[in-house]
Amino acid sequence: MSVADKESFLTRQRRKRPWLDHLVRAGASYTERYGNHYAAAITYFSVLSLFPLIMIAFAVAGFVLVGNDALLAEMRAGIADAVPSGLGETINDVVDKAIESRGTVGVIGLLAAVYSGLGWMSNLRDALTAQWGQENKQRPFLSTMVKDLLALLGLGLALAVSFGLSAAGGGLGSWLLGLVGLEDDAWALFLLRLATIVLSLAANWLVFLWVLSRLPRERVSARSAIRGAIAAAVGFEILKQVFTIYLATVTASPAGSLFGPILGLLLFANFVSRFLLFITAWTATARENIVKEPPAPPPPAVISPRMVVRKGPDARSAMSLVGVGTMLGLLLRKRKRPTE
Repeated sequence: MSVADKESFLTRQRRKRPWLDHLVRAGASYTERYGNHYAAAITYFSVLSLFPLIMIAFAVAGFVLVGNDALLAEMRAGIADAVPSGLGETINDVVDKAIESRGTVGVIGLLAAVYSGLGWMSNLRDALTAQWGQENKQRPFLSTMVKDLLALLGLGLALAVSFGLSAAGGGLGSWLLGLVGLEDDAWALFLLRLATIVLSLAANWLVFLWVLSRLPRERVSARSAIRGAIAAAVGFEILKQVFTIYLATVTASPAGSLFGPILGLLLFANFVSRFLLFITAWTATARENIVKEPPAPPPPAVISPRMVVRKGPDARSAMSLVGVGTMLGLLLRKRKRPTE
């Protein structure tokens, strides 16, 4: 049986299809570098960051609503209609308390948001560093925290620009269609929807390109992350559409409307974290990004002198040899005398 016959089906397919070999190598790298563990940590801090953001939102809403009784009454009525029966009064009481203590809630929420945001960014950067195969060195605490904070602000700005471009593309397109009288034409709406998706993909690609190349502890070239950023942007749009359908399905029932968004948030954060880390592993294991390690040096030469002691004849053997030599000498001498 030849060596090719002994190979498994997957091995033969990997040799024939480079894209499959790349995918398998990425999966092995993702597992070896604890991708699931890092994704769980990122998910935890993602959910933890939600509550401080809600507190800040309540504080901002409190400052806006404190002098606007009509808007406050409209919001209270909307909450009572949206939530299941019995929870409207409870949530409205929480809103009233938040408005009364809006300053304290805002400060506490801001501090908690900074803490959870730094934890989220630290785990994200460590995870990306591990998936790129970089060494996670011991770094000064203060400078690392400052860099993580700047990276968090930069990512927030990038996301704001991305979402802003996506929203502006749809709003601006609708406004332009209204100007030319095409707001009711199906083909114009289809083209507008297509352009909005393309613009959203482009904005997501820029964000993921920055994440993959600049967030690891040791930055990599943007060229090496281009393909990974494209795959991440497309996959992220697919995940958003899938979870939009999921939320619309689970919130149809009263129990689903209460627990569905929370479970959806957990699942979405975990899936996005795993997907991002797998894309990073996939990018790092591309042929052009694999750093070949230099061959190991040969082992050091060991010079160990050897002393061989040869054992000579003892005294008895030496006397015997002398006697034999003497007798041979006498016999040879006697044979030589008759010829003289």
